[in-house]
Amino acid sequence: MSTGTSTSERAPKQDRSRATRQRLLEAAVACLAERGWAGSTVTVVAERAGVSRGAAQHHFPTREDLFTAAVEYVAEERSTALRALFPQGAAGDRRAVVSALVALYTGPLFRAALHLWVAASNEDQLRPQVTELEARVGRETHRIAVDLLGADETRPGARETVQGLLDMARGLGLANLLTDDRARRERVVQQWAALLDEVLDSAP
Repeated sequence: MSTGTSTSERAPKQDRSRATRQRLLEAAVACLAERGWAGSTVTVVAERAGVSRGAAQHHFPTREDLFTAAVEYVAEERSTALRALFPQGAAGDRRAVVSALVALYTGPLFRAALHLWVAASNEDQLRPQVTELEARVGRETHRIAVDLLGADETRPGARETVQGLLDMARGLGLANLLTDDRARRERVVQQWAALLDEVLDSAP
């Protein structure tokens, strides 16, 4: 008779492991957003996630691994959520797309990512991971924006306008760290939606 672990026994263990990993990632992002890099240790994250420090280090051997994975995880979740907002595409409602993209940069993910970027500027071990992550997430966000806006990037100025929109959204996210100026954001969103209609729909 075999004494090895059965498939049915391994499955719940794998499920628990995935659940623990997800709790750690979500706790890490929340800690970064609330406490910044200096206040977000592995111990603090483990306590918030309700797991031991050893369990945390089993999933993420280093602090850099944990926080890079956390921001990447939530970035992917937000990308998925953004696509799900417009399952049939949204070329006819660019204002809604602009508003959704701005929301991407004014939520807790952006706040957490900003703390990670600041830390990476001073931490040699962290910088390459964050630089690679930012490039990958930036490319994905750009692709999502192009798809949702119905932008034809072969048209003169289209690519630059879409990228300008994302840069603008990032700027609004920075401003939102200090003050909640929703009324001003709404006016900016409306103006950018009009600009996109003009550029993306103009005759070639």
